[in-house]
Amino acid sequence: MSKTSPDTTTNDVAEILQQKFPDSIHPDDREGYSGIVVSPDSLVEVAQSIRDDFRYNLLTSLSYVDYIDEDFFEVVYHAYDTVKGGPALNFKARTPRSQATLPSLTGVWPSANLQEREAWDLMGIHFTGHPNLKRLLTWEGFEGHPLRKDWKEPFYEEDKKPFKSRWPEGRPDRAESRLPYGMNVQYPPGFTPDGWSPEGESALYDSLSTPMTGSGVDVQAIKTDQLVVNMGPQHPSTHGVFRMAVTLDGETITRLEPVVGYLHRNHEKIGERNTYLGNMPYTDRLDYICSMSNNLAYAMTIEKMMGQEVPERAELLRVLVVELTRIVNHFWLIGFLLNDLGAFFTPALYAILERELIVDLFEALTGSRMMCNYMRFGGVAYDLPPYIGGPAVKPGDKARHMDTMKFIKDLVYERLPRAIDQLDNFLTQNEVLVSRCKGVGILPPEAAVACGVTGPVLRASGVPYDIRRSDPYSIYNELDFDVAVRYNCDTYDRYLIRLDEIRQSLRILEQIIPGLEATEGQEYWAGKRGYNVRVPTGEHYGHADNPKGELGFYVVSDGTANPYRYHIRAPSLINITALEEMCRGLKVADSVVILGSLDIVLGELDR
Repeated sequence: MSKTSPDTTTNDVAEILQQKFPDSIHPDDREGYSGIVVSPDSLVEVAQSIRDDFRYNLLTSLSYVDYIDEDFFEVVYHAYDTVKGGPALNFKARTPRSQATLPSLTGVWPSANLQEREAWDLMGIHFTGHPNLKRLLTWEGFEGHPLRKDWKEPFYEEDKKPFKSRWPEGRPDRAESRLPYGMNVQYPPGFTPDGWSPEGESALYDSLSTPMTGSGVDVQAIKTDQLVVNMGPQHPSTHGVFRMAVTLDGETITRLEPVVGYLHRNHEKIGERNTYLGNMPYTDRLDYICSMSNNLAYAMTIEKMMGQEVPERAELLRVLVVELTRIVNHFWLIGFLLNDLGAFFTPALYAILERELIVDLFEALTGSRMMCNYMRFGGVAYDLPPYIGGPAVKPGDKARHMDTMKFIKDLVYERLPRAIDQLDNFLTQNEVLVSRCKGVGILPPEAAVACGVTGPVLRASGVPYDIRRSDPYSIYNELDFDVAVRYNCDTYDRYLIRLDEIRQSLRILEQIIPGLEATEGQEYWAGKRGYNVRVPTGEHYGHADNPKGELGFYVVSDGTANPYRYHIRAPSLINITALEEMCRGLKVADSVVILGSLDIVLGELDR
């Protein structure tokens, strides 16, 4: 029974929790911080109360910070109410660095599963009661925990950029060029290369063993063969260097475990060395299909910490490019979902055609088609150019030019609606797509929320939760659009939801165009335009509804020009928490289509 009313705020909930657990909870009274700090002994009980009594049923983000000077680690949780909406309830738990142990919350929110494994891997926090605690992004046997403040990687130079060896003189030599060969790897004590092989495979396969076949037959009573098959990491159906370790009873999947980290480059460690503005182009490299949306989520996080206002024209330009990005992403998803179904590349080419027109605009606006680096704290880097250049029609001709607003209007009012209707007409009733997707990969709403799934995948499971509406940002609260939702919870609905969202994005863009015309010539970037900004001491979790789900940035500032902590809540990673739930009992070929419907990108998943 909920103890809240529709008017109850997160501050009210925090106060009620402090009254209920007076010896276990105290407010975080550090300057620039918020939320409550929970005693580790009571963490599970408090989490259950947050979920059951106060209806914060969606745990989206689990961040972790090394406060080395204070000699403790802090794990920071952000939970949301998918029914009422509103901001997150922020609660934290601390553990000494020398004995880094906290209870696992996977029994309360299964969405904590992969996030706790990541915290163990990169920070070394052990979560008691976790069902499968092992490294996630590095390999078993990796030496150390890379996000600890006292961990130094090979070729280490300094903690923060710009490095003194290269600035201000601009000398090009690098630390790695001054080290002898063989010093670029750290080895554990007593290591010898004789007979060495990566650890962890036995642990992986042990976790996949099961005493039951897919049909529920006890294998101890009837002898059956179960086979573990590795799909990936180099496999066209895994959308990159991603691996599914699958236990099969014949062709039926009985267990499935995602194996990730092949593309991991410790993005967050790099981010803590960069300046705040220097991180902007790195966000492009996360979900490289959705550069503009990544920029926006990060920019809003830092702007909130700085108290930075954004001009109206900049907000209009931001919404323009991120909604076009959503359309690009969903076209791409539809094309490659059909690729996974066996329609090799023909549907993708139809989708890519319209995508190319959108990135033509991005190139004219930012100078890049994919890695746009467009947002700035306080606005955007460039205004719309007057014209969009085009290639010469034939040798000797001058380049063609089109008025930019005419180009945008033609896209929004003509080309894109026609293209999505065409895909809808060709594909939605196609008998192969229908037979392979309807009733396949069902993810009920309760399971979707428990697994922390967000974005189109959650909304295709019948949960109308969209951050643009539930916790509005930018100017979305001024725009008229519907939250697309489907209720059959299967792969077919995950296809249809992308069509729905493209149409809602076009509806938003139709409202943006008059605003762009009315604000032509107005300021598009307010505030400081230098190389460095200094962010006031404190923390903030900023998030946005990206095309693949909730992209969140948890940033801690110590008042300097570099983030003290820079953590990314990657929707691609959290969404695969539900992959086994969706595939169990189905066939190998189904798993390929289900994975395609989740729409993962490994640059974001692995970071």
